[in-house]
Amino acid sequence: MPSGLNVVIDLSHHNQTVDFAQVKGAGILGVIHKATQGVAFVDPTYADRRALASRAGLLWGAYHFGTASDGVQQAQAFLKAVGDPTNLLLVLDFENNMTGPSMTLEEARAFVTHVQQATNRYPAFYCGQYFKELMGTGTDPILAQCPLWLAQYGPTAVVPPNWPTWTLWQYTDGAQGDGPYEVAGVGRVDRDVYNGSSAADLQKLWTGS
Repeated sequence: MPSGLNVVIDLSHHNQTVDFAQVKGAGILGVIHKATQGVAFVDPTYADRRALASRAGLLWGAYHFGTASDGVQQAQAFLKAVGDPTNLLLVLDFENNMTGPSMTLEEARAFVTHVQQATNRYPAFYCGQYFKELMGTGTDPILAQCPLWLAQYGPTAVVPPNWPTWTLWQYTDGAQGDGPYEVAGVGRVDRDVYNGSSAADLQKLWTGS
C-alpha cells in the first residue's frame, strides 16, 4: 500500500449499499462521489448520499466523468448537479470512456478553466494511462494547476511529467492492486491514499484553504 493517509474512498451509483456511519467508524475521512457524466447524466444517488455523508461527519467530494462533448457545457452541468461547492473537493475524471468517445485534452482544459472561473478553485484531476498516452513527456500549464489524483494499480506511483508528485492515489478498485480493499459499510471499494501526514492537511485540500 502507498505511504500516506489511507482515509479516502470514491463511489458512484454502482456501489449499491453504503452505510456512511460505518464508513466513518472504519476511519475513512473523505468520500468522493460521482455527480455527472457528459452533459446530461446525473448520478441518481448523488444528492441523497451527500446529505447522509455530511450527517456522518465525512468530507464530501464530487467528480465528473468527462466525455467527448463541449467542456464548458459539461462543467456547467456538473456544477448545477453538485450544488453548493463550498468546502467540496471537485474533480474531473479524465479517463478512457468505455461506452463512447473519450474527452479530449482541449475539452478537459475548457472544463477545468470554467470550474476555476466559477468557484475560484481548480478542480483535482483524476487520470492514469489514458492521459499518459496522450501527453507522453509533454506538459500542460493549465491542467498542471489541478491537484493530481493518480489512478495506478501497482506498487509504484508513475507520475506524469505534468506534476511533481501525486496528491491522491487510487491504488485499488477493490480487486486490482495491493490491499487493503474493503471498508466497513461498503465492502470492496475504490480506495485512495492522501499524500500527506495529517487530517488537517486533508481538510485544507478539501476546502482549498
